[in-house]
Amino acid sequence: MAHAVRRATNVTIDQALLDEAKGLGLNISRAAEAGIETAVRAEKERLWQVENAEAIQSSNNYVEKYALPLAKYRVF
Repeated sequence: MAHAVRRATNVTIDQALLDEAKGLGLNISRAAEAGIETAVRAEKERLWQVENAEAIQSSNNYVEKYALPLAKYRVF
């Protein structure tokens, strides 16, 4: 997220966790940003899987029934 525009916001964080993070010298804003980025990425992946579940199942059914289309050409 290089050169990202940042905006101040208020968040509520467990006091013990916040104290521990500060005690370790962590940048709270950057750590929160990294956690949110991870959560956003995971949710996008989950939504993609839900949206494409039918196609994924269809592909899996095909492979189960007919095997991989080019399996005979695999060298590993």
